[in-house]
Amino acid sequence: MKHTNRIVNLLVPIVSVLLSFVIGCIIMAALGANPATALQSLWIGAFGTMRNVGTTLSRATPLIFTALCACFAYRCGVFNLGGEGQFLMGAIVSCVISTQLGITGLPAIILCLIAGALAGGVWALIAGVLRVFRGQNEMIISIMLNYVATLFMGVIYTSWLRDGSVPQTVAVPDETQLSRLGDLRATTAFILALVVGLLVYYFLFHTSKGFQLRAVGLNMTAAQFNGFAVKKFILMSFIVSGAIAGLGGSADLLGTQFRLINGYGSGYGFDGVAMALIAQLHPIAAIVVAIFFAALRVGSTTMQAATGVPTSVSDIIQALVIVFTVAGLAMVKLPQFRAVIDRMATKSVQKKEAV
Repeated sequence: MKHTNRIVNLLVPIVSVLLSFVIGCIIMAALGANPATALQSLWIGAFGTMRNVGTTLSRATPLIFTALCACFAYRCGVFNLGGEGQFLMGAIVSCVISTQLGITGLPAIILCLIAGALAGGVWALIAGVLRVFRGQNEMIISIMLNYVATLFMGVIYTSWLRDGSVPQTVAVPDETQLSRLGDLRATTAFILALVVGLLVYYFLFHTSKGFQLRAVGLNMTAAQFNGFAVKKFILMSFIVSGAIAGLGGSADLLGTQFRLINGYGSGYGFDGVAMALIAQLHPIAAIVVAIFFAALRVGSTTMQAATGVPTSVSDIIQALVIVFTVAGLAMVKLPQFRAVIDRMATKSVQKKEAV
């Protein structure tokens, strides 16, 4: 039965993607475009050349970090919706260190990454402390902290570290920027994202502390009666998830963005939450989903140029994937649906035994 449930859970996002593309193709046909040509252009725009592959991986990198942030927190049963603010705080701290302290090269890169992770962790800890010791709703607090971080970044690039008359900060020195991966436009930030994803996966599913954290997420009351330090795990989940997002902000600033500007990081946090839910809170699956969404966003530009299909169709497909996946996962948890699946699994086993 357990094996059957895993198969069903795996099929939900796959079917959701297929349904979303079917509806997307219908919209393309209604707009007078050839869906096959449009999808081919979408693929070429995302993976057709090494340059396009690099662009896709580069766009996927911040999404991977924020998705992993959500995965880690949600596994502990807490709802950290502040990934965007934690991402921005990591980028802000890295910007200050790389442009104001006079340190360049590898020491500056290491210092920026560590400081960015610490900044993200501390920013997330605010919501964690208020949740644990004051009983406040962490979702509301973490969302509000997103706005605080965005406004604080605005003060940085429009006043304190403004670059002349332009509302942006000075660029990160060339010596402090992350190196590219060969001929790809992606940088070592993508490799760092993969490493973090693997570490999160190993911790959650192959260590005793990870098991305890997931146990707290499944049932906090039962975990507390069994002697688990629930409050400590909640605080740890906020700190680690915030540190992941902050590290992502630092890596993205040093590898792709290079300066703080208006609108930077907008939507990354909620995109990460959506991708984590589609991946069913599995770190490796979250990486795949992030690359998929990045491919849709990068390839949509080429699709529009080749077929005239607006990039908003790609946004519609992304939204449908989220809606269908969340609805599908909710449906498979219904007792009636589980009863049907169990009966089908039982009949299948009986037929095999009869043979």
